[in-house]
Amino acid sequence: MEGLQSSYPDLRISRYEISTSATNRDLFVAMSAAHGFEPTAVPTIFLDDLYWVGFGPQVADQIERAIATRFAGLQPVQEDRTEVEVPFIGSVDVGNSSLVVSTLIIGFADGLNPCSFWVLSVLFALVLRSGSRRRVLAVGFTFLTVTSALYGLYMFGAYSALDYADRMTWVRAAIALVALTFGVLHVKEYVTHAGPSVTISDRRKPGMYRSMRALADPTRSLPAVLAGTVVLATGVSLAETPCTAGLPLLWTSMLSDAGVNGLGTAALFVLYLTVFLIDEMAVFGIAVLSMRAIKLQEHHAKGLQLLSGTLMIALALAMLFAPDLMTSLGGVAIVFGATAVVVTAVLVSERWWRTSRRAQARTAATARAKKTALRAR
Repeated sequence: MEGLQSSYPDLRISRYEISTSATNRDLFVAMSAAHGFEPTAVPTIFLDDLYWVGFGPQVADQIERAIATRFAGLQPVQEDRTEVEVPFIGSVDVGNSSLVVSTLIIGFADGLNPCSFWVLSVLFALVLRSGSRRRVLAVGFTFLTVTSALYGLYMFGAYSALDYADRMTWVRAAIALVALTFGVLHVKEYVTHAGPSVTISDRRKPGMYRSMRALADPTRSLPAVLAGTVVLATGVSLAETPCTAGLPLLWTSMLSDAGVNGLGTAALFVLYLTVFLIDEMAVFGIAVLSMRAIKLQEHHAKGLQLLSGTLMIALALAMLFAPDLMTSLGGVAIVFGATAVVVTAVLVSERWWRTSRRAQARTAATARAKKTALRAR
């Protein structure tokens, strides 16, 4: 605001503190009603018929563009804003539509986690041996509840820290570099398992197997099984953190930049975790209904790591070199579209190469067989 005042000397800025003044609180309510929304958080900034709830780099850019338009003698318009109806709360501003689309895509891609899929598939395969649908339902529900709650706490902690410190440019750059590193390691896992890894290490797996086999013991009481599930879920959440850290770090940084109000932030968190759980809930539902576990094949796990890694790299590069891309639907389409093109090209190329190698092997085998037959004659 001080910078805007210096750039536009004729701009008049009025500040109202509402925590200590009933008069200012009444004014806040009246101004919000006049602009057609419920007052939910500060700062709330009004300019003519426009308003912004919350603050961040994106909001600052919108305000500056609106003021420049106003002093150019034109009427500024409210930039893209998305409101959703939340039960028991009403209309909630969740930022612009590009942020909503990014939340849906990143949350879903984050849920396609090979580490979580591996644990779930092994856990259900063992628990299903008990033959009890009730036990499978209880274990699966407890496991998913604990892991998603811990994941939500991790994301909220990251968001709180970033919301406090993300005004510093170097913080955003550091986050992007960390996510870029995770992305490169995920792509490396697609090519080779040698070197540094972001997957659950082999030394941790025997302990997880023992814990999961104990949960499958039909002689154990259900309360003991559920207590063991809580312990297992907590340990798994800690063990798989490197496998999942990149995408939520990038998303929480985007959310912090967007300057969404408190209720909007909560709504986006719920949206993220909902789409994050869709695939795991699908695995859970299949296990409960069919009493059969889905086994994650190695080539499926590699494909998921390629997708996650490529998306992390694309988002990190966008954050470093073109942060404005993620503030519009067109930019979001470019980033996610480029990711899809690269992943598809790699998968198709690898399939073609494998098919070609198999064809060459068959041709060589046929030639050797013919040569052997000629010698025999």
